[in-house]
Amino acid sequence: MAGHSKWANIKHRKGRADAAKGKVFSRITKEIISAVKQSGPDPKSNSKLRLALDKARAANMPNENIERNIKKASSADQADYFEMTYELYGHGGVGIIAEVMTDNKNRISSDMRIATNKKGGSVASPGAVSFNFDRKGVIQVSKQAGSEDDLFLMATDAGAEDFESAEDLFMITTAPDQLFEVKEKLEAQGIKCEEANLEMIPKVHVDCDRETAKSNADLIEWLEDLDDVDAVFHNMTESN
Repeated sequence: MAGHSKWANIKHRKGRADAAKGKVFSRITKEIISAVKQSGPDPKSNSKLRLALDKARAANMPNENIERNIKKASSADQADYFEMTYELYGHGGVGIIAEVMTDNKNRISSDMRIATNKKGGSVASPGAVSFNFDRKGVIQVSKQAGSEDDLFLMATDAGAEDFESAEDLFMITTAPDQLFEVKEKLEAQGIKCEEANLEMIPKVHVDCDRETAKSNADLIEWLEDLDDVDAVFHNMTESN
């Protein structure tokens, strides 16, 4: 395959996800509340809530916490969370997208200015970065779950758009609105899905030397550590 794999930065993303596990419960709580506020408390008719509940169970969130959050979300007194996307230019022309869920737009706006003041880069206008990315559903399956040929056929039959090997995982790509359906079909056949998320997949990668890549990594990690930031995507690869 010509060019870079779109999963070239998976090791960085996985490592950062592991390091940020202390924030997982609070982020899942926000997703549950937001999903219930938008489409009601019944996961059968609310696919966004189903995904949030799947994440909660995968993170071993206690059932009483889940039920309490659903009940809390149904209260008129509970503040809603706004989903926002910040697009940034990193060092060396790298594109960065930060997905945000916040109950205070002014706070996150200030946090973004502080991030770029401290770590460089700049906030871009809407669309300036995102046109270089595709929004897709991404399901991660351990390579221990089965043979590549068998899993490829299962994923294709379930409606997946793409199937690729990356590190110790198979990455299954779906249309955004097909993520839950494909995941459900795979699990019905006994396939455990390690993660299932909506992600921004870069169409084009930007090669950076080691120093520039380090500067971008510092900016990305700063963004990932912000309480209101749920995910950060970029199109950087480091030249050897």
